[in-house]
Amino acid sequence: MALHNDDTEESGNAVTDGGVVEEKQQTGFRPIARLNERFGSDFVESSQFWLPPFLLVGLFVYGAIIWNVMISLTDFQGFGTPDYSDLDLEMYARALADSGFVDAAVNTFVLLIGFTLVTLAIGLGLAILIDRNIRFENTFRTIYLLPMSLSFVVTAQFWAWMYNFNNGVINIVLTSIGLDRVDWIGSPNIVLWAVVFALMWQFAGYAMVVYLAGLRAIPDEHYEAAKVDGASTLRMYWRVIIPQLKGSTISASVVLMVFALKAFDFLYSLVGGYRPPNGADILATKMVREAYANLNWAYSSAIAIMLFLMALSIVGPYLYYQYKEGHL
Repeated sequence: MALHNDDTEESGNAVTDGGVVEEKQQTGFRPIARLNERFGSDFVESSQFWLPPFLLVGLFVYGAIIWNVMISLTDFQGFGTPDYSDLDLEMYARALADSGFVDAAVNTFVLLIGFTLVTLAIGLGLAILIDRNIRFENTFRTIYLLPMSLSFVVTAQFWAWMYNFNNGVINIVLTSIGLDRVDWIGSPNIVLWAVVFALMWQFAGYAMVVYLAGLRAIPDEHYEAAKVDGASTLRMYWRVIIPQLKGSTISASVVLMVFALKAFDFLYSLVGGYRPPNGADILATKMVREAYANLNWAYSSAIAIMLFLMALSIVGPYLYYQYKEGHL
């Protein structure tokens, strides 16, 4: 005859089939339990490690962005304190009506697209050559990647010397073969492409490494199958290999475009001032010039927000792509 323990039932304990009394698990403070259930069992316990940097980033990064948005809605210029009582979009309308802003925006897009495409093409070509098991592969890989280790300032000074009208190496070579000197920095028609070439020289090695990693991840069976089907080397890479480098192309493109948006220090070091020559002024240089040369803080903030939105339009889709692919 089974004995029934009323005290056990009244205390809320559950009796298992084996006759062992199990205590109910204490859930603790319900909001904390929900946080741990949603984000992990140690979410609250580990907050002492992640919460301070999270608050600091929130204050000095995202807080600064919000403050910059607020300044862009005022008419703040010169010295003093911004007036937040009358906020409007006047500075954004001023930017769209400013021919200097439009020219800088066009130059930014040309630099963004031209630099990225040229660098990707050169990097892919170098990666394919090195992937063909050439001699001194490690040496060539180091040589191509070395410029990536240089800062924008060092690269700019190097190419300022190379582009010098009177004593630059490029013009010396041109005159030695009977051609005229070219004003690489002073000519508005070619200065932007001179900048693109210099930046490509610095970042082609990075694109090469990204593509080389993608090529080395492709199984050898794909190469062998293409050869069995009678595909030539060119057709094999164009039809079989390059389509499999989609992930490498997207990753490298995002990094290159972000660096192109940050090219202010390169242009500042190349020309030695806030005002690049006509044809090379981009939104980053115009933003800094309006802030520190003209003291138009609100106008500069509006340009900064537009640059931020451009960067977000590049990084945002990439993060979404990575999330859909299960990499985040």
